[in-house]
Amino acid sequence: MSSEDLNQLIADVEDQERRLVFPTFTETDAWALGRLLVDLATRRALPVALDIRRGTQQLFHAALPGATADNDTWIERKVRVVYRYAASSYLVGRRLAAKGRDLDASQGVDPARYAAHGGAFPIRVPGAGVIGVVTVSGLPQADDHALVVEAIETFLAPH
Repeated sequence: MSSEDLNQLIADVEDQERRLVFPTFTETDAWALGRLLVDLATRRALPVALDIRRGTQQLFHAALPGATADNDTWIERKVRVVYRYAASSYLVGRRLAAKGRDLDASQGVDPARYAAHGGAFPIRVPGAGVIGVVTVSGLPQADDHALVVEAIETFLAPH
């Protein structure tokens, strides 16, 4: 990917994060968003694990056919990135890539515990900042990220 393409991708993801803000986020919202993610992934026969958290509480989790326990480990690592950097795991990774860097000890983190790979997206609420994370694991990172964004856009769309 050229640096121009990478910079455009970063700008696009930053725009997604500015736009995709929840007015509130309840257990009922987590259930509805989780079901939407399951429906999207099931219709496409995607081998993914899905996870939604508010703070440290896991509100929704599902593993679809083809997902493995390794996907749960990736979810944990991606979630830590969102909480540490208050940005999607994809955005953190792409920003580092633009600087020719990786998320590792030079950044003050253990790569066995943190993964700046796409798929974990912050749940933001006005006045509260990042209060949770929606995560998909099982696809290439751009596809994990795109599925989360599609679900959030659908969920937040006016009915």
